[in-house]
Amino acid sequence: MDITLNGEPRQLAASTTITALLEAEGLAERRVAVEVNGSIVPRSRHGEHRLADGDSIEIVHALGGG
Repeated sequence: MDITLNGEPRQLAASTTITALLEAEGLAERRVAVEVNGSIVPRSRHGEHRLADGDSIEIVHALGGG
């Protein structure tokens, strides 16, 4: 399936979950916010939320600093 991830086109296997996407992007252990089609998906639902063809996903992670 085709999605848009942070503004870039990507291809994923059908029924990919947000958790699987984060693992593939090396972000599984990071504190991130995930937005799918304009709506934030709570971390507690990342494992059950399956992405669909045409979805637009934004992943934002916090950067440390001071």
